[in-house]
Amino acid sequence: MSKQELEVISQDADGACCQGLASAPLTEDRAVELAKVFKALGDPVRLRLLSMIASREGGEVCVCELTPAFELSQPTISHHLKLLRQAGLIDCERRGTWVYYWVLPGVLDRLGAFLTTPEPAAVTA
Repeated sequence: MSKQELEVISQDADGACCQGLASAPLTEDRAVELAKVFKALGDPVRLRLLSMIASREGGEVCVCELTPAFELSQPTISHHLKLLRQAGLIDCERRGTWVYYWVLPGVLDRLGAFLTTPEPAAVTA
């Protein structure tokens, strides 16, 4: 699966986000697509990796800075990063012997918008 095969939250032709979870029932295909994203986020190591990458000043981080934060082998960290890439959450680039990772632009905002439910209208008496 290529890094662009799975899109977290699709956009329409104007670049607007799709309907949220509470707007309409998900189609079967959309549910399968989103389940892959949530499965990737359902692992504590992957969630921490995503947080470390997203919160990094400058927007990207070298794998050499991620690995020491865990008591896991480098191949295990690489596997987790690969799953985040396949879920469409991050991307990377090799520079010499190191690989640098960043969160794909707008992906967390669109995921947050998808999970946001509208505020109920205030009831006046």
